[in-house]
Amino acid sequence: MANEKDNHTCTLDKIISLCKRRGFVYQSSEIYGGQAGAWDYGPLGVDLKKNIQAAWWKEMTQLHDDVVGLDAAIFMHHTAWEASGHVAHFSDPMIDCKECSSRFRADQLIEDFCGSHNVVPEKPVDTMSHEEMKAFIEENEVACPTCGKRNYTDVREFNLMFKTHLGPVANDTSVVYLRPETCQGIFVDFRSIVQSNRMKIPFGVAQVGKSFRNEIIFKNFIFRTCEFEQMEMEYFCKPGTDDEIFERWRKDRWNFYLKYGISEKNLNWHHHDKLAHYAKDAYDIQYRFPIGFEEIEGIHNRTDFDLSQHTKYSGKDMSYVDQDDNNNRYTPYVIETSAGLNRNMLMFLCEAYEEENVATDGTEDYRTVLHLHPKLAPITVAVLPIMKKDGLAELAKEIQHELKDDFVTDYDQSGTIGKRYRRQDEVGTPFCVTIDYQTKEDGTVTIRFRDSMEQIRVSRADLISEIQKAVKAYKQPEKK
Repeated sequence: MANEKDNHTCTLDKIISLCKRRGFVYQSSEIYGGQAGAWDYGPLGVDLKKNIQAAWWKEMTQLHDDVVGLDAAIFMHHTAWEASGHVAHFSDPMIDCKECSSRFRADQLIEDFCGSHNVVPEKPVDTMSHEEMKAFIEENEVACPTCGKRNYTDVREFNLMFKTHLGPVANDTSVVYLRPETCQGIFVDFRSIVQSNRMKIPFGVAQVGKSFRNEIIFKNFIFRTCEFEQMEMEYFCKPGTDDEIFERWRKDRWNFYLKYGISEKNLNWHHHDKLAHYAKDAYDIQYRFPIGFEEIEGIHNRTDFDLSQHTKYSGKDMSYVDQDDNNNRYTPYVIETSAGLNRNMLMFLCEAYEEENVATDGTEDYRTVLHLHPKLAPITVAVLPIMKKDGLAELAKEIQHELKDDFVTDYDQSGTIGKRYRRQDEVGTPFCVTIDYQTKEDGTVTIRFRDSMEQIRVSRADLISEIQKAVKAYKQPEKK
């Protein structure tokens, strides 16, 4: 029985196969051999990602009166990245194998070794100096994952920003960077947002956009890529209130994942022992991927570092005059929540994936199903005529058209009804509507529920309201 269970466990390879087969994610430039670290989101992947983003945006802005939105440019003045510390500090520790020229992040090389050899280092890896990392690798005879040899260069810093030039002349004044994070656009627009929208502290600014990082090594599918989308919110507050607000946002962000079906047993808090140069405190929300617990979102207390730095480098005063506090002037502290949209998508796919034995007679009949929350699923309703003939296909098309204004729909008339149900299960469609001969007689249709496979009969006139009611009442099922 243990082997049977193992054979039907979610793995990263199964997720990758499903994504390619059903149009969630494709390898970028695959016909040319593929581009490392880059992925294309197919028809279903686009909608799943869009729905996750929409759920996040609603949670952060619509449900919070004190959070507004922004869409800042990818290209910013190069001095902004000097002020933020990215030019000097935004790097990873890199080490090369002298035998095969493979390159690795030294900290990840150590972490992978410790995980596979059950070794606990004397101090956390993220607090080690370059010299301490190299010493650990040599003392523990960490082998190169590519060639198996143990001959490495020293550890050195590798800056993660993509650098280019804007305009026809390449010189020091034309240098620009592809942004490595979206938050700096929020900080440089802080004064404009306060003035134009009459914002009062405390308030937040939310943004979703692409960021770019020239990673040393790309791995684990869409988990670590050179271009990705961030969902970030910077919450500006009065110094002295930041600790309380930090804890509030930690709670809110944790509950967001529970709300959309992530099991609490698969979530974990990771506290940063070594803080970034701007941080007072920092936690990561981690998810139990098939590759282990990994970060999906960071919640950071960034203090007043960013606004103070931009004041210093720009010469523009980024302080705030608090009219509700006797016109007290101060530089606000910032609580940041920063989630990876691509990683969120991978998390929701892994959480939803199940190979379920639906046989009731003791035999084996496995279906692959994605238990995606209906508000996240790329297709909400599939309309299936039981037969193509006798006007059923035309009737089904009419009903699909009626549903389109309220739901994302699919229409499928190919194959047996059982095979069509399985196809919809595999892409996470929560509701299938079957049109049969009885529909022609009394105007009723069958709704089939993905998770329970239960079927109910409802009138065509009540179909939209019944599905809306089911979406609102949805509860994530326990996997068998």
